[in-house]
Amino acid sequence: MSEETHYGTLNLHHLKVFQTVVRHLSFSRAAEELLISQSAVSMHVKSLERAVGLPLFEKVGHHIRLTAAGESLWSYSQKIFALMEETQQVMSALKGGNIGQLRVAADTTVGVYVVPEYLGQFRRMFPQVAIMLDVANRATVMERIAAREADLAVMGQVPEDVAEWDATPFMENDLVVIASPEHPLAQKRFIATEELAHEGFLVREVGSGTRATMERYFNQAGITFRVNMELGNNSTIKQGVAHGLGIAVISRRVIQLELESKRLVILPVEGFPLKRYWYVVHLRGHYLPPPAKALKDLLLQQARV
Repeated sequence: MSEETHYGTLNLHHLKVFQTVVRHLSFSRAAEELLISQSAVSMHVKSLERAVGLPLFEKVGHHIRLTAAGESLWSYSQKIFALMEETQQVMSALKGGNIGQLRVAADTTVGVYVVPEYLGQFRRMFPQVAIMLDVANRATVMERIAAREADLAVMGQVPEDVAEWDATPFMENDLVVIASPEHPLAQKRFIATEELAHEGFLVREVGSGTRATMERYFNQAGITFRVNMELGNNSTIKQGVAHGLGIAVISRRVIQLELESKRLVILPVEGFPLKRYWYVVHLRGHYLPPPAKALKDLLLQQARV
């Protein structure tokens, strides 16, 4: 049998079953999701293994894991189904219908405090479009876009490889230093940057755009800051600062209620606020589905930069 004929036995249904097994790493759980028998799942995987001529899974104790061939097929199958979905979006666009789905990934701050407002406007404009919003740190957002698991990203730090990404600013994002009103520094009218070397900071996790900007600023100023606590979201940081656990660098956008209620204050630190922007980001040169293009247009039409 020629190599061309041998690989011609691959089919999309087998690949879909394979993807489901990979997600669960379980034949029985894949069968439950697909509403077929476990033996049917095994049959589809066996057919796929015969088609490629290589084993795709191996047993380790009572569990299964992907072989090297399985890892490669998993990667290519994701691309295949992403391309199929893109094809369906193109066909839908050619029909001129405002239907389909909008897949947005946003970093934590903008995803919680900014994007929902615009998605509300988008929903009123395109009520038939299914909206999916994935809020995560910057590193995860980049992975989502690169893997084609999201069409559009909104983030506060431009990807480093500008040749691969299309990034357009649409809103200012000022970073400020905050403290509890009872903090000793809260009574000062001017704070030199060097004074912060003696303070303990509450910081976001590694991979956060805010943390990266903060670290870059202090490195350029030749100052080493002390981390009191590493926390996973802005709400926890605000609570920690308000209760005297340290100070923090945070987007001004997320502390309006705390400033009004006088639970937090902005410290007048030299060099602050740090001027940043939020960006609309997508892969350059790749097809942007109509719903994603419509959201991008909406964001840029109401840009505040």
